[in-house]
Amino acid sequence: MVLETERLVLREMTQPDFPALCKILQDDDVMYAYEGAFSIDEVQVWLDRQIERYKEFGFGLWAVVLKETGLMIGQCGLSMQPYNGDKVLEVGYLFQKEYWHHGYASEAAIACKEYAFDKLKAKEVYSIIRDTNIPSQNVAIRNGMTCVGKFIKHYRGVNVPHYLFCANRD
Repeated sequence: MVLETERLVLREMTQPDFPALCKILQDDDVMYAYEGAFSIDEVQVWLDRQIERYKEFGFGLWAVVLKETGLMIGQCGLSMQPYNGDKVLEVGYLFQKEYWHHGYASEAAIACKEYAFDKLKAKEVYSIIRDTNIPSQNVAIRNGMTCVGKFIKHYRGVNVPHYLFCANRD
C-alpha cells in the first residue's frame, strides 16, 4: 500500500525504518502523550505491531516519507483502537519534532481519512488525542473532525484524559 500527497509518500514500515522510528518514539517531547520516550525494545514492539496490522487489516501506521529527500519524518495511518468497550478506526500520527508546524501531519492525516472513506468504505474515522495536545487537536480539526467525547486512557500506570474527534463520510 502506498499513498501519495503533494509532498509526502505514505508506505508500510519495514525493519530498515527502525532507526527513523527511534527518532520519533525515543524523543521525550514527541512522546509526552505516551508518558515518555520508548525504550529500544518498546520501539521494536511498536514496529512489529504495525507489520502485524498490515497483515491482519491491510493498514496500520505507515511511514511518512518526504518526496523531496526520501527521509522518513513521521508515521501516520489507521488502526483499530479501543473506545468505550468497542473498537473505532483511528487516524493517528506522530512526527519527528523538527518537522512539526510544517503542515505534514495535516497533509498525511487527510490522506489517511480519505483512504478510510474511499478504499475501506468506513462511515466514520476518529482521532484519539491527549487533552493537552493542542497541536494534534488542531490537526484533527483541519482534517474535518469535531470533538465528540472525552475519556480516560491508561498509560504506564497513569490516568490520562483524552478527547475523541470524529469525521463522518459525506
